[in-house]
Amino acid sequence: MGIFRFNFRSEILGRYVDISVAYPTDSYRCPPTPAMANRAHRGGAEEGKPFYRPGMKFQTVYLLHGGGDDDTLTYRYTNVEEAAQRNHVMLVTPNIANSFGIDTRYGVAYQTFLTEELPTVVQALFASSPAREDNFIMGYAMGGNAALGAAVCRPDRYAACVDISGGIGLTVRPETLQAELDGDHFKNVMPLFNHSFGPSRELEGSDLDLRAQLLRHRQAGDPECKFIVVCGSEEFIRPRVEGDVAAMQALKMDVTYISALGYAHDFRLWNHYLELALDRLLPLKRCAIDPETK
Repeated sequence: MGIFRFNFRSEILGRYVDISVAYPTDSYRCPPTPAMANRAHRGGAEEGKPFYRPGMKFQTVYLLHGGGDDDTLTYRYTNVEEAAQRNHVMLVTPNIANSFGIDTRYGVAYQTFLTEELPTVVQALFASSPAREDNFIMGYAMGGNAALGAAVCRPDRYAACVDISGGIGLTVRPETLQAELDGDHFKNVMPLFNHSFGPSRELEGSDLDLRAQLLRHRQAGDPECKFIVVCGSEEFIRPRVEGDVAAMQALKMDVTYISALGYAHDFRLWNHYLELALDRLLPLKRCAIDPETK
């Protein structure tokens, strides 16, 4: 797997930002040339692998980290890189800090960065297919809710969304978020929550109201994502997640819920279901997109 960390200046965020990009390079080989003949590392293991071709593209999974993490931690704590390799997909993990993946009230537009600027940069500079059916978004913990919000607000960008342990931040139940903003827990434990979302009285009908966003897109006739929501049976955020799933079902959204028996809110769960998402849950082609056969 080829992996690198790319740093660029985001116009939306107004600063330089890191993203990790992983390519399934071990699944491909260079076309044979006289200069490459009889080289030590071109043995039988290379036979049968497809060749690199100019203009080839990859399906792309945008992978959002949890609160307190950064874009590297997911690769250090899980096997998602190996799963991406065997499924022939490109991973893009941006550093979104503790932003909840929203356009915050304190003035930093993380969701606009995620859904507008980042795909534009990635598709311009890297071998990422721009087609909607080739793009997916998923995340765990805070990143799960950020993925949910991105997929609801920009359904033109993604074919499917996987929300793992998403129990903080955006929700299709605005009344839940309003109650959290009015309560004492976040004000005392995580003041950033209230500073990010703003007053509860201004939530309904706003860009942070996912129910309202969904209904606006439906009225406009826009496509909708397929959603897969995963929560461990032992997670403390389970009631919130299952309330969200019930609301999604009531809204006739295309949602599949997986209750992961015996799992708690930790990387044991996230590692298993990030791999499973790439191996089975997402509708991947599991091959590169060849410009000659597309």
